[in-house]
Amino acid sequence: MEHSSKITIRNLTKVFYKKNESVTALTDISLDIADGEFVCLLGPSGCGKTTLLRILADLEKPSTGEFTIHQSDKGKPLQSMVFQERGVIPWQTVEENVAFGLKMRHLPKKIIKEKTDYYLEKVGLKKYAGLYPKELSGGMKQRVSIARAFANDPEILLMDEPFAALDEQNKFILQEELLNIWEETKKTVLFITHSIDEALLLGDKVLLMSSQPGRILKEKTIDLPRPRKIEDVRSDPQMAEQFVDIWQHLQTEVQNSRRAKEQKG
Repeated sequence: MEHSSKITIRNLTKVFYKKNESVTALTDISLDIADGEFVCLLGPSGCGKTTLLRILADLEKPSTGEFTIHQSDKGKPLQSMVFQERGVIPWQTVEENVAFGLKMRHLPKKIIKEKTDYYLEKVGLKKYAGLYPKELSGGMKQRVSIARAFANDPEILLMDEPFAALDEQNKFILQEELLNIWEETKKTVLFITHSIDEALLLGDKVLLMSSQPGRILKEKTIDLPRPRKIEDVRSDPQMAEQFVDIWQHLQTEVQNSRRAKEQKG
C-alpha cells in the first residue's frame, strides 16, 4: 500500500465571514499526498497555509470541497498536530506530556510506558522526564511536542512551523532528529515552513502557494538522496537552482499581495 494516496483534497475552498465582510483564505485546493510522503508547504504570510492544516486537523470546516485522510488502522488517531509554540501542557511533566495522547486512547499502561520511554530517548529528553515545561528551553519544549506527536502514532502528522522560533543551531539539531524519527516511522507529514532551506532539507515534495486567496501554484519534487544534511542541501548545484526558483516565486507572490492590498486601500 505504500505510496497510494494518504490525503486526498478536492476543490477545497475556505471563506471566513466577519460582520459584513467575507475573506477567502483558500480557493480550489486539489491535492494528493502519498502514504509516507514528507510534504512541505511554502508561501507568503497570510496565504492560508495554517488554515489548510487546521482543516485537515478538523479544527476548521471547509466552505466547499472535501478532503479524505485514508485510514489504514481504525485504532490509530487520524492526525496529530505540532504547533510553532504553546504545544505543551504546562501542568504536566515532560513524561506526562509525551504520554498524553496514549492515555487519552486508554492504552495498556505497559504500552504507554514503552512508547513514551522510546520517544523520550529518541529526542534526548529521557533524563528530563520529570521536569515541567517552565523548566525547559524553547528547543526542549519542541522536542516534547515532536515526541508526543510520534508516540501517539497518528495516521498523518501536521506540523505548523515547529522550529520557526528556535535559533539556527537548535533548529538544525531538531530537523535532524525529526528526519531520523520520520525515516524510521515513515509517517505522512504535511509541514508548513517559511524557510526554503528547511523545505529542501526535509521535503520529498514542496508545494508553493499563491498570496491570498491561497492556491497551490507549483509542485516541486526534491530528489536529493536521503539521509540528507543541511550541508548537502547547500552544496548541491541542483538544490541551489531549486532555492533560487522558490525564492523568485515567493518574491513574486509577496509583490502580488502588496499590490492587491494597495488596490483595496
